Amino acid sequence: MSKELRFTGLGASPGIASGIAHVREMGIVDIPEYVIKKKDVKTEEDRLVRAVKLAQRQVRRLQSRAKEMANGAGEELWALLDAYLLMLDGSRLVRGAEKRIGEQRINAEAAVQMEIAQISGAFQAMDDAYIAARLDDIREVGNRILLNLGKHPLRPLSALPKGSVVIAENLSPSDMAQLDPTSVSGTGTLLGGAEGHTAIMARALAIPSVLGVVGLMGGVRTGDRVLIDGSAGLIVVNPNADTLKRFDKRRAELDKVSIRLARLKTQPAISRDGTEIRLQANVELPIEMAMVEQVGAQGVGLLRSEFMFMNRRTLPSEDEQFAIMRQIVEGMNGYPVTIRSLDVGADKASQAVIGEMDDSATTALGVRGIRLSLLKPELLEMQFRAMLRASNYGPIRILLPMVSTVNEVQKARKILESAAAKLKRKKIKIPSALPALGTMIEVPAAALAADALSQVSDFLAIGSNDLTMYTLAVDRVNEHVAELFDTLHPAVLRLIQFTTGAAMKARIPVSICGEMAGDPKLTALLIGLGLRELSMSPANIPRVKQRIREIDAVAASNRANLIMDQVDSGRIRILLEDFNTLA
Repeated sequence: MSKELRFTGLGASPGIASGIAHVREMGIVDIPEYVIKKKDVKTEEDRLVRAVKLAQRQVRRLQSRAKEMANGAGEELWALLDAYLLMLDGSRLVRGAEKRIGEQRINAEAAVQMEIAQISGAFQAMDDAYIAARLDDIREVGNRILLNLGKHPLRPLSALPKGSVVIAENLSPSDMAQLDPTSVSGTGTLLGGAEGHTAIMARALAIPSVLGVVGLMGGVRTGDRVLIDGSAGLIVVNPNADTLKRFDKRRAELDKVSIRLARLKTQPAISRDGTEIRLQANVELPIEMAMVEQVGAQGVGLLRSEFMFMNRRTLPSEDEQFAIMRQIVEGMNGYPVTIRSLDVGADKASQAVIGEMDDSATTALGVRGIRLSLLKPELLEMQFRAMLRASNYGPIRILLPMVSTVNEVQKARKILESAAAKLKRKKIKIPSALPALGTMIEVPAAALAADALSQVSDFLAIGSNDLTMYTLAVDRVNEHVAELFDTLHPAVLRLIQFTTGAAMKARIPVSICGEMAGDPKLTALLIGLGLRELSMSPANIPRVKQRIREIDAVAASNRANLIMDQVDSGRIRILLEDFNTLA
């Protein structure tokens, strides 16, 4: 009997799965690289063209399959595959490979591989999970071209036997499109992260998945028995009898928890002493809307509009943006949707938006968020027009990112009023009252000026991730300083307290979104600080709701006051853990 092996990674899609391993061989072991003669350049260029055209046909076939997918996954996958088609049509990858063939006189495979490496180097320098997800898309397209050049087609994943666990170096969204959730019980990969489209697809399809598992490919063979714990980020190969029993017990426990949490869907998020909290969802892609409804979210507290601008060479039109926003607003059935205006720049590059701007647009301290939008007011106004039209179909709020001055909010409001006036002149129907215009508090300057910003804003929303990063000067994805990223640092908590107090004094709503909002261990502290609106990943809503129903808001406020007197995050953590144990 084979020895039991354990691997840990990132739990990207929760749940317990067991089955027989199907190891996904990528089919490319060595990429041939050789110099060609001048007379052979045209031959290599033609080989590349044929490989690209074949890849386009393959992607279009996958789009046809995407139409059959349920749970909204097909619609989002269609958009991703459409982005793949754009990358296969004269993109930097294809143009760069063509140029290398002619200038360096190398074979097509080597040219494609070198261009992927160069693009990867540029993306990896940004060291960000969102950019890494875009890099996965480029690699998927490049890998498909390489496979076609080598005439080594990937084995299909669409007809796997029931109970299969797919193990691979990487799985792209188009790979996920081939998976049948009734046959594939789980997936595990060497690469990938929770921010990528693959992870989002896995969650939408409810397939337990663990990504980023070091050493995985060398420890699993097709036919091995495999256990997947997508909640804990654990993969067990050839489990022994005791492990199987423990997994069965854990599966039963998780099933009980899921059933118990599912019952909370229709229950209000009210503390024991009657304080009501509004729980809303952060949404990055439309595919997540099914989960938003499933957990009973009371609206979308943060809709990131960037997804409409990524992976494309041209800007989305007003009509295109309106159609997507309308679908999301209608899907909330009367609950409010807070749409954040475009937040590109820094770690979220969009060449269609940034255009000819220099590298300052790609730095965390450069031109991003509202700064970029105000440099391109016609783009912001187009977004506002789409939002105003969507507001005919349900309540929306508009949120401005990366604000640091009152003047930025005032300029944006004038653009919003101009957008409304233009629509009215064109006899396009919009509500008589403009949507609420809010400010995102994610830099220390905004938090410290929250009293002033609250005078020109209809609501405030605290972006806890960026606020912590900018306050502590810590990039949380940088392995050298990640341990310094501490949301319980006294400075961060004081900025949150100051912001909340300023909003309450001005009698305007204030919410918090980001990881803090979705962590049940921090729920009592946030409520104690006066927050009554929390927006988070949809999957976290049931657990946070459960925690709210367990605590007393007055007691939480008393503990928060005690915590705010502390000067050490370690002491703060102890006081919070003590309260969570007692309440």
